Amino acid sequence: MNQKPHQPPRDAAVNSGMNPRIDDADASAVNADGMDNINKGDLAGDSVAIATPMSANADASVQRAARRGAAGVFNQMREAIVNGEFHFNERLPSERDLARQFRAARGTIRAALLQLEHAALIRRKFGSGAFVAYNSPFQHGDIADQVSPLELIETRLAIEPHIVKLVVANANNRDLMQLEAALARVVGCKRDPHAFSTADEAFHQMLAHCSQNPMLIWMYKRINDIRAHSQWSQHKSNILSREKIADYNRQHAELLRLITRRDTDGAVRAMVEHLNQVKRDLMGEG
Repeated sequence: MNQKPHQPPRDAAVNSGMNPRIDDADASAVNADGMDNINKGDLAGDSVAIATPMSANADASVQRAARRGAAGVFNQMREAIVNGEFHFNERLPSERDLARQFRAARGTIRAALLQLEHAALIRRKFGSGAFVAYNSPFQHGDIADQVSPLELIETRLAIEPHIVKLVVANANNRDLMQLEAALARVVGCKRDPHAFSTADEAFHQMLAHCSQNPMLIWMYKRINDIRAHSQWSQHKSNILSREKIADYNRQHAELLRLITRRDTDGAVRAMVEHLNQVKRDLMGEG
């Protein structure tokens, strides 16, 4: 009598290097080209319900954010990391555990982890998991409460044009590919201001990374910490209409085009024009 061949359990298949069966939730996260297994909808902020908050002190606004797909998972995990609930070099829970906690598809979790990595908050080691890369020597809450939108933009105008100049001079082909990928994620967030803001922060952080200047990379992390502060949420909601997001995306695309052409003057000018437009919008003059 013929017997059916033994089928290894799913976990055994993973450990042995075989392709495990992808369940329905995960299958929706595999895109057509197989890159990063990220559901495009995740980056646009699909719905997700959170099982439990990251900490007992998580407030209602954080829980609402966590219902906004990968962007919501990213925002809540970022807040937990910045607030010290996860410590420097600490290993994050596995994708499976995070998916269970957030009651989300694995693809949603992968997209959120990718955003955290691009924001330089975590680093991923093949076969070992994700580890916290953020190490704050001081508290950002006090300064975030004191910084006005105008002061933040003035700081960015003082730093980012020089970052762009260094990117043109120092970025290699791999850096340019990472910038293109970061731009694609920003462009993919056409309808959700929160998802767009998250991707926009990651794009500008990637610019700092491509400057290959560790001090500027560190400084821009501090700027993004301020941008991520809860007091800015209302500003984002008021400003980031679909039309305004489309305008910013066109400016981002032109900036990257000039960087790729190694046009230093044009790229610096494009960054200054972009930030001045953001400044006008923040001041209600756009």
